[in-house]
Amino acid sequence: MSEKDPLVQVKDVCKYFQVSKKGILKAVDHVSFDIYRGETLGLVGESGCGKSTIGRCIVRLHEPTSGEIIYDGISSRKTGREEQLNFCRKVQMIFQNPYSSLNSRMTVKEIIGEGMRIHYKYSDAEIEQKVEQLLKIVGLNRDHMSRFPHEFSGGQRQRIGIARALAVNPEFIVCDEPISALDVSIQAQVINMLKELQEELHLTYLFIAHDLSVVKYISDRIVVMYLGTIVEISETEELFSNPIHPYTRSLLSAIPVADPDLSSARQRIMLKGEIPSPINLKPGCHFAERCPEAEERCFQESPKLCDRGDGHCVACHHAV
Repeated sequence: MSEKDPLVQVKDVCKYFQVSKKGILKAVDHVSFDIYRGETLGLVGESGCGKSTIGRCIVRLHEPTSGEIIYDGISSRKTGREEQLNFCRKVQMIFQNPYSSLNSRMTVKEIIGEGMRIHYKYSDAEIEQKVEQLLKIVGLNRDHMSRFPHEFSGGQRQRIGIARALAVNPEFIVCDEPISALDVSIQAQVINMLKELQEELHLTYLFIAHDLSVVKYISDRIVVMYLGTIVEISETEELFSNPIHPYTRSLLSAIPVADPDLSSARQRIMLKGEIPSPINLKPGCHFAERCPEAEERCFQESPKLCDRGDGHCVACHHAV
């Protein structure tokens, strides 16, 4: 596979949850996008839009209701043990909550070394050496190996989670809001570390977040989601300079600006109404009830994601 070919292909993926006898929650609804080798693809949207669900589908923590996920030319539908082990080695995940994602009964050495023991059959001495190397990479030291997760701060726990993800030499990592539970002072350190690791280890990221300023800093391209569907995909600079979908424009207008003069001169786009329930959604565009540009067609017909040129794709009837 060349660098121009997608490393990850998400093809028309749906993930539905039966929440009652008649209610179906469409967490992910016909989502398609590609992730290219060596890039960081940002995935943004409000809480509950399906960002984490699609990430979990990619790493196979959730089985898609329909659709297909292809990694390095191999479909997720291949379920042989050898293919599964190879996939689990190449694809890892950094979880949102560093307090619940680490086993409280395991030491740091056991947490980080578990994957090495499964995939590489390393001896105890080899595992100890490699765990020490990984701890050094993420800014911790050898003394931390014998400690338990409760003895660390949130930032330190997330560094342990990153070391665990790196332990099996992955190619692709899903970063599921890896800094949202951390103090602001620690967030920048973790983001810069992820960028450095990507360059040194030639990693590919799916970076899931709701903070657009962070996504702008780390991402090459951005996917914007709303209620389980994609509304816009574009290169980062193009999205920030030329947002097309009304939802994207409202998100960008909400980014805080440090300069008081610039902040007062900006026009904040305030959306009216509440986010519709994702259970048994009505037909038409999911954003129509809050969109200031909505017309009758928007309430009846779902817009298709169309390429407007240079990979800038938008799902909006007004953008055609």
